[in-house]
Amino acid sequence: MVVLAASIITKSGKALVSRQFVDMSRIRIEGLLAAFPKLVGTGKQHTYIETENVRYVYQPIESLYLILITNKYSNILEDLDTLRLLSKLVPEYSLSLDEEGILASSFELIFAFDEATSLGNKENLTVDQVKQYCEMESHEEKLHKMLMQSKIDETKDVMKKKASEIDKIKMEKGRADKGAYMGISGPRRTESNFNDMNISNNGSGFGSGSGFGSTTWTDSLDISSKSKSDQSSSAKAPPKGLGMQLTKGKKTNQFLESLKAEGEVIPEDLPVPVQKSSVVLVPVDPVTVTVEERLNVSIKRDGGLNAFDVQGTLSLQILNQDDCFIQLQIENREAPGLTFKTHPSINKELFNKEHIIGLKDPNRPFPTGQNDVGLMKWRIQNLDESSLPFTVNCWPSVSGNETFVNIEYEASEMFDLQNVSISIPLPANREPPSVRQIDGEWRHDSRNSLLEWSIVLIDQSNRSGSMEFVVPPADASSFFPINIAFTASKTYSDVKVIGINPVRGGPAPKYSQRIQLITDSYQVI
Repeated sequence: MVVLAASIITKSGKALVSRQFVDMSRIRIEGLLAAFPKLVGTGKQHTYIETENVRYVYQPIESLYLILITNKYSNILEDLDTLRLLSKLVPEYSLSLDEEGILASSFELIFAFDEATSLGNKENLTVDQVKQYCEMESHEEKLHKMLMQSKIDETKDVMKKKASEIDKIKMEKGRADKGAYMGISGPRRTESNFNDMNISNNGSGFGSGSGFGSTTWTDSLDISSKSKSDQSSSAKAPPKGLGMQLTKGKKTNQFLESLKAEGEVIPEDLPVPVQKSSVVLVPVDPVTVTVEERLNVSIKRDGGLNAFDVQGTLSLQILNQDDCFIQLQIENREAPGLTFKTHPSINKELFNKEHIIGLKDPNRPFPTGQNDVGLMKWRIQNLDESSLPFTVNCWPSVSGNETFVNIEYEASEMFDLQNVSISIPLPANREPPSVRQIDGEWRHDSRNSLLEWSIVLIDQSNRSGSMEFVVPPADASSFFPINIAFTASKTYSDVKVIGINPVRGGPAPKYSQRIQLITDSYQVI
């Protein structure tokens, strides 16, 4: 009476992840999974199928199936309970519920299945307990990493000290040759300044032949990115940093010595690995479109709105000169209060008539490089409380020497929210609150007196949730304002690029687009 295997397959029967809890050959399990789609009937409400030898207990997950293969004598109620637990674990570890997302997180899913099921028998665990067991930290690993980092820091200090000594030797040799320090340092510093000026003048932007420079483009829209000269200047390390580096190494050594005094076993000196310089990842597609909407929301604790503002931007990044003569075909949802504003260099008449973003002069190219260029922005106003993507109700009540706080959230069906964080202020107290019940995870920030409630994903399965905790007696106003943060892969305006038109003919360049809704300020006051 055990679960034989837990698997995730496609609609066609292709196995993506399968964990066997008994001895089964690969051919056997692949044969059972391949036969499953043929046994599933249409229009049936059952969640299990029985054959001569095994029973399939399954649940659809978008375009996939989560299946438990059991023997015919297994307890169906326990199997359904196991299936429900595994169905909650899959979205916790998979970034997307499709074939690519499942394959990318296959090992994490197998580890989670192992924690939830032991030798085919269900463990009496919750989702939070499974995640905690899978994320167990190792004290020895921390100690090893700390030791390795101390070695790396000490090696860097030695390298910088040697480099400083070499520079001093060169300077003394220069003084002996020319007889004056200013004669050496002056021309060298002037040449460096000229080089910096040449680099900063080569930043991306519209060229001199286009009739307007990159400065004009940047000043016109506040959504365009920083120039390359800002990036190069910020990337330069300050020349006076040797003292701080040595102090950091000494503090690390003192910490290791204190660990030794407490009886910790410190490994012997290990060779320091050679660190490779970090490589900046560049976009793969030659053209990248970024659509972003930001929310500024202020909700009254007793109901009603103080502010509800949605501001969006569309920016473009082109890597190759050959792809800069293009036009963007835009599509959006008709929303009340939606107004667009294009860059002064964009053909407004073409955009208003055909919803195409293109330059006024088609013979002039879009700028190329690693920087995003702002093309359009928009704003949505006059939205009411029913359009809010996320609401929170907080109910503090004092009973004796304790304050019971009940908080519940409700999410709109318009959006699936990721990385939801709810920060609740607490009365000044070093002791963490007593959390009695919670849907999700919590963390106590004692330094800022905050209780942080986090939910990785809110979708159709958990549109509402609640939390209850207990603290010492406190006024109800001490639990406000509540700050909320989240992201979503869908926007209010639903602005997106549906095609790219080459101005000079030829094939359209390959493009990708990033769409996201994020919170600038989202509060319950």
